[in-house]
Amino acid sequence: MKVNSTKHSLVDSIRQLTREKWALGATVLTGKLLGLLVVLVAMVTLPGLLGTSAHAAAAAPPKPTDLETSMMNSINTAWTLVAAFLVFGMQAGFVMLEAGFARKRETVNVLMECMFDTCLCGILFYAIGYAFMFGWGNGFIGWHGDPAAKVAGSWFFLQNIPATYATTGIPVIAHWIFQYAFADTCSTIVSGAMIGRTSFRGDILYSIGITGFIYPIIGHWAWGPDGFLALMGSAGNFLPTLGQGFRDFAGSTVVHTIGGVASLAGAIVLGPRLGRIFARDDKEKGGMPAGHNMLMAAVGTFILWFGWYGFNPGSSLSAMDAQGIGRIATNTTLAACAGGMTAMVAALWWGTTKGKFDLGFTLNGTLAGLVAITCPCYWVSPLGAMILGGVAGLVTYGGMYLLEWFRIDDPVGAVSVHGFAGIWGTLSLGLFASGEYGATGPYGADNSAPVKGLFYGGDASVLKAQAIGTFTIAIAVFIVTYVMMFVINKLPHPWKLRVEEHGELGVGGLDVFDHGIEVYPPQDDDITLTGLFEKSGTVSV
Repeated sequence: MKVNSTKHSLVDSIRQLTREKWALGATVLTGKLLGLLVVLVAMVTLPGLLGTSAHAAAAAPPKPTDLETSMMNSINTAWTLVAAFLVFGMQAGFVMLEAGFARKRETVNVLMECMFDTCLCGILFYAIGYAFMFGWGNGFIGWHGDPAAKVAGSWFFLQNIPATYATTGIPVIAHWIFQYAFADTCSTIVSGAMIGRTSFRGDILYSIGITGFIYPIIGHWAWGPDGFLALMGSAGNFLPTLGQGFRDFAGSTVVHTIGGVASLAGAIVLGPRLGRIFARDDKEKGGMPAGHNMLMAAVGTFILWFGWYGFNPGSSLSAMDAQGIGRIATNTTLAACAGGMTAMVAALWWGTTKGKFDLGFTLNGTLAGLVAITCPCYWVSPLGAMILGGVAGLVTYGGMYLLEWFRIDDPVGAVSVHGFAGIWGTLSLGLFASGEYGATGPYGADNSAPVKGLFYGGDASVLKAQAIGTFTIAIAVFIVTYVMMFVINKLPHPWKLRVEEHGELGVGGLDVFDHGIEVYPPQDDDITLTGLFEKSGTVSV
């Protein structure tokens, strides 16, 4: 009853309002709205008419203060370190992927090689690798600080380094840890194609060559501050009339193609595993031996995919470029999805796996999409990323059959996934660059000079620069690595690259021969239920 009386009193009060009071209220409300409109018009038009500082600020953002710059550099450094940790976590993915694709008898050897390569890479990249790759020097190798800043002394053992690297605002010591994770990735790729027949001492020797010299020196050509491919197309440098430098945002060529092509050289020098039957020799029994634990391989692939979110977005070295890192992460995802799908469909429609949904090809197709998008991830649209990732899945599928035809034994598909897909991804920038994006930076994007590929109305100059860069690096890596592997393979045992025959075929295989253990050793306290429920003729009381 109380509620009803309240409702009636409100209605009665409204009814008692006279026409004059309604008119007065409407007049007051109209006046307030007109006043608000006048204020808004003044806020919009007066700054433009009078040329005030507010209008100037909209046209040209003020230069960040020292405090703002320091804060942005700190945020960018934290972003880079988190990305470095993600990339380093990819080592767990590589270990699981390679061990899963390997045979049981060579699993411990895979685990030991990956662990050793990670430790060795840290020491070598600290001692000489970082200076070779990111120091100033000449177009082919670096070793010291920026001559323009009149910095004396070499960067070996991280000596004489400045506070920050170039114009990034990132401390050199933080840039080192990020790039170390990349170098470690490259060295790990190589071991995958050489599983099952490489002596561990031979692995030590070739790892020193790749991690300490081949990767950082050749990587300097594309990523060094004065590398001849990085400066290509500019006045006074390599091919000045081209007008384009070589671009590789996160390493389709610098990391993956170097690793994949080095894998190819090593696999050729080693020859196939003993007892390996190729499909061209026996269609029934030939083909890649099944991995001993595909569950482990699948989980490793997901870990690698997750780590790629540090690999690609982290290469911006800038959290201030929000649109850029968001676009990179999206492109990375779509390329991986498309690569896995096309490889799965290709295996379903063609080849020895026709009619089957093959897990191995699907995993490698997904990784191929990730490898391919690593170079163009900043400059392409999501649609372009999906298309080029799908092509990468097909490239890897065909590449694995091509190696099978040439009787090259690559147990995990490292050559196809990292080598072939890496070259394709680098070339794809010249086709799929959307013409919207230019360069990232410590304070945001600079799209004043966007990169445009052939499919978006650009000319062939970007594609030419990409082809020159990726094939120059691929050919150089193959020649140098082949010579190194050939020499190591001529050394006497136990330092020879190829393990002794009895070490490969003996009981327990390479695991027992080089490391003394098996991945799943029998335990003395294993419990057996045999005979537990059998009836006995005697009964104890």
